[in-house]
Amino acid sequence: MTKDLTKEDLENFQSAYEKTPCADVIARAVQENGVTAASKNFAAKANHDYVFSVEVETGKITNQKKSGRCWLFSTLNTLRQQVAKDLKVKDFEFSQNYDSFYDRLEKANMFYEKMIRLAERDDDDREYLFELEWGDEDGGQFANAATLINKYGLVPKSVMPETFVSENTSELNDVLNLKIKKDALEIRKMKKAGKTEEEMRAFKLEKMKEVYRMLVYAFGKPPVKFDFEYRDDDNQYHIDRNLTPKEFFDKYVHVDFSDYIDLTNAPDHEMYKHYSLSNQDYLFEGEHVTYVNVPIEELKAAVIAQLKGGKAVWFGCDVSKDMDRENGVLDTDLFKKGELFDIDLNLDKAGRLATRVGECSHAMAITGVDLVDDKPVKWKVENSWGEKNGNKGYFIMTDAWFDAYVYQAVVLKQFATDRQKEIAQTKPEPLKPWDSLG
Repeated sequence: MTKDLTKEDLENFQSAYEKTPCADVIARAVQENGVTAASKNFAAKANHDYVFSVEVETGKITNQKKSGRCWLFSTLNTLRQQVAKDLKVKDFEFSQNYDSFYDRLEKANMFYEKMIRLAERDDDDREYLFELEWGDEDGGQFANAATLINKYGLVPKSVMPETFVSENTSELNDVLNLKIKKDALEIRKMKKAGKTEEEMRAFKLEKMKEVYRMLVYAFGKPPVKFDFEYRDDDNQYHIDRNLTPKEFFDKYVHVDFSDYIDLTNAPDHEMYKHYSLSNQDYLFEGEHVTYVNVPIEELKAAVIAQLKGGKAVWFGCDVSKDMDRENGVLDTDLFKKGELFDIDLNLDKAGRLATRVGECSHAMAITGVDLVDDKPVKWKVENSWGEKNGNKGYFIMTDAWFDAYVYQAVVLKQFATDRQKEIAQTKPEPLKPWDSLG
């Protein structure tokens, strides 16, 4: 039997509050400064020196600004390292806008395809409603970036620079999602009227023309061919004429995305299993979103091996937890909110995933680690929030924060164990779109 709170309950609550030591002092501190500031642990600063025993050389910090393209920025940041070294251009940067254009185009196409596939489902069907809500946003995964790059190539940033919209995507997100969701209702009407899949796909292609036009207005027209012109760090002039984006990628970026493996640490799932999240794929051909679930120590070992091999590591985490954005610190000891309220706020990683308190919300690149007696104590992180955040754009991540809030890392297979590589060859178990890893 359910029961509302009574007057007696409220009196008991107030009585318990009044017996709490220093309750009014704490209340004044929280009310004046907020929960985060009132709970900040000054002593944690002792562990935040920017000295690392292993570091990868990197270029100028990038800035995704007000967009959700962290996954693309971090992918391109890990790829540019080799190109910058080969060309002797330390601050070389790929165009994020170029691949953003095709990212949104392909997402729109996949959205329409899903609406065609789900057109017979009930209006309250869970998968239909999930995909309808997902729409066409600017978030993504490493595998999405890999597939885009394999299909469309890359260009230098100077060839297709950022626009106001590429750096501030919320307005486009609103109008683009309104447009495609309106079209989704038309697809359902067509299905009910007995139209064939061919007729619905013809409708899709007409609507994709409109999407393409919107994206050109927002991001600019992607180049078909371009001249790659630059001066290296020795001030020597170079030019490579009449390249396609695919030719540029093949010639200057020596990477095979099939050589990578996506390791995850999701304790709410069975360890040493291969999982797939097909709802996050938006190309039928190419790299797919899959994970090999391993203990956190194995994931860290692979990351350390790749850093020692001189290569940065793409990783996904829950960045908003225990973060000092201004100073660029990720530390589980940074705030004492449980002590502040005198309550137990400890929830393990599996519990956070199971309750959806935890999620993989942001991607960055790990570019260094500080090892003491061969054990990691802190990590250097290259973010994509510009130089005004953190230490000129870099963040420091304690090893305890890594354990708690890092969910995935993409490493070259040469740095993975034989067991991990064998698991990656098995048929993945498909996860539902609303899985905690989604």
